[in-house]
Amino acid sequence: MAYTGPTPDADDPLLSFAPYLHPHPRSNSITPERQRRFIATLAATGIVTQAARSIGKSMEALYKLRSKPGAEGFAAAWDAALERGVQRLEDCALERALKGTPTPIVSGGKLLGTWDKPDNALLRFLLQHRLPQRYGVQNLAPGHPVYESIREEVLEEDRRKREANLQAVYDSIDRKLDRIRERRGSGED
Repeated sequence: MAYTGPTPDADDPLLSFAPYLHPHPRSNSITPERQRRFIATLAATGIVTQAARSIGKSMEALYKLRSKPGAEGFAAAWDAALERGVQRLEDCALERALKGTPTPIVSGGKLLGTWDKPDNALLRFLLQHRLPQRYGVQNLAPGHPVYESIREEVLEEDRRKREANLQAVYDSIDRKLDRIRERRGSGED
């Protein structure tokens, strides 16, 4: 079971969605109350299976309900709750990356203690995905700010080189013309 954050209060806007109302409710229907409990648990955990278990329903039944016409409010609340849950999971991952996780200190086959080892790979991953414009250079493609900046630099350098080469050609032609003029003026033909 995952670490559970606080569940939304009853007056939280997340829970004010329009639930799906079954046209012919049965005893095992996913009632508006169960829909709200599912959404609250999903917001607290970020895990659909755990939220489904909390109301005693299968994921299949919940996904089926989500896709029904008239369940748009439930589907939107599901998405918002999942986003809230994922944000909490990201925060937990960032805390673990910075504070570390308990790592055993072993010497001579004996456990001497533990120390909180920061996770630099996890921190790098989070930075690359939370701030891709600054750290996400692994996905360079047209449209990415780093890509466009490098592209402009390369094109500008290419333009300068072409202009320099073109000027060198003009200078060479001018020197040849000057030599021809000098020869004509001195009568050396």
